[in-house]
Amino acid sequence: MAKNELDDALELVDSEIKKIGISRREAFKLAGLGSAAYLMGGTSEAQAATVAQASEAKGKILIIGGGLAGMSTAARLSSSLTTPDITIVEPLSNSVSYQAGTTLVASGVYEKSDIVYNTKDFLPAGVKLIKDKAVEFNPDANKVVLGSGETLSYDFLIIAAGLTLDFGRIKGLEEVGDAYTAGDASKILKAFGDSGITSMYNIDTATETWTQMQKFVDKAKNGEKVKGIFSHPDTAIKCGGAPKKIMYLTNSRLVEAGARDNAELTYYVNSGKMFSVKEYHDAIVKQFEARDFKWNYKHNLTTVDIQNKTAIFDKRWDEKGPYDEDLEEYSMITKHQEVEVPFDFMHITPPMKAPDEIGSSAVGSGKGWVPVNKETLQHVKYKNIFSLGDIAAVPMGKTGGSVRKQYKVLVDNLIAAMEGKELNAKYAGYTVCPLITDIGKVMLAEFDWTKKPTPSFPLDPTQERYIWWLLKVYMLKPMTQYGMLSGKA
Repeated sequence: MAKNELDDALELVDSEIKKIGISRREAFKLAGLGSAAYLMGGTSEAQAATVAQASEAKGKILIIGGGLAGMSTAARLSSSLTTPDITIVEPLSNSVSYQAGTTLVASGVYEKSDIVYNTKDFLPAGVKLIKDKAVEFNPDANKVVLGSGETLSYDFLIIAAGLTLDFGRIKGLEEVGDAYTAGDASKILKAFGDSGITSMYNIDTATETWTQMQKFVDKAKNGEKVKGIFSHPDTAIKCGGAPKKIMYLTNSRLVEAGARDNAELTYYVNSGKMFSVKEYHDAIVKQFEARDFKWNYKHNLTTVDIQNKTAIFDKRWDEKGPYDEDLEEYSMITKHQEVEVPFDFMHITPPMKAPDEIGSSAVGSGKGWVPVNKETLQHVKYKNIFSLGDIAAVPMGKTGGSVRKQYKVLVDNLIAAMEGKELNAKYAGYTVCPLITDIGKVMLAEFDWTKKPTPSFPLDPTQERYIWWLLKVYMLKPMTQYGMLSGKA
């Protein structure tokens, strides 16, 4: 982001927060963003907040994954150890791309160039980067084997490899197989073609999503009656609000074109609710009703017929079964029905999983994710292994906002482990989802393991606000670039 753009954004933010009678500094402090205050003109405060007594603990630290989680952790470790010995293994040259911006690319607010960075530009001084992939793990011997065949040893291992987009699990997309957000999109784009099927979960397919969305809007604008459908799978996913965001933004573009009356927009979600936190669920339902959206719970996408532009969902519901005299209650039987849905435009949120080479290894778990203590982020079996971000088996929050809290906890606990001390830092499950509900409006959903709203700001968190749009579109990207990736924010 250019300096003048940031200045313009700050002027807008200032004008909004003055309406509620607080200063910029107070606003960002209340929003939990005080440590990134140097972006907002608070350089001395930021420096004072990040100065700490560096530890003299020694050990060879290996980080698997050079995305936001891995690189931020490396940066903070570098400034927290007097003699850091850190190596990052990452196969992609653009692994630290601003993934939270794919929704905005998909809706024409951002360009691809706004969110793609060069990994090397954010590599902390003194940290070694190996452009390769970890394919074998031997935690008993403290060794990792790379795709090249090279074996690396470590004293401490941090797994921050992100997750895999499991397109191949959907019938009709088997040829796509596994994909990655910042990885090659050629198989996905070839499979989708010009069918109206899209997915913003890869950077290049997010760009194509905007192309397909415009075609969809043009059809409606020209008088055609069109149908747009949006799926949410039966697995944990990164940014659980994103499948709804893209639907909201499609609606915004239709309204903008004066074509909303010609489009039917329907959301198909695998779960039985819109959001895990009741207050946000209720708010979203009201927003859906106000926008004349349709929705169906307990529908999981299983098949896509690209040629005929139809999708098949597994619809499920529970029915009363036989009566159990011992328990004095009826058993419940889950029923299934295939539901075929035609579409003109379809956004697929693919099933997601840990990369097989990690999830199915000795450091993985039966469910694939890396099993860690949800508070300390230490591996449940191997005490010199830690994990964070999308790949960690943490109950909620596969978001950048979660990582912003996790990486500081992990660094404190890793250094404690290196020093032979107790792990006292605790991750409280904080998650933030800036839920874009319109172009110019965002509902800032903050919560933790209590599954209750935990707002950082003295405003009703269930309300859509312009100020949160400014935060999402203008502030969070530079905070990520120059705050988290420097290990400070």
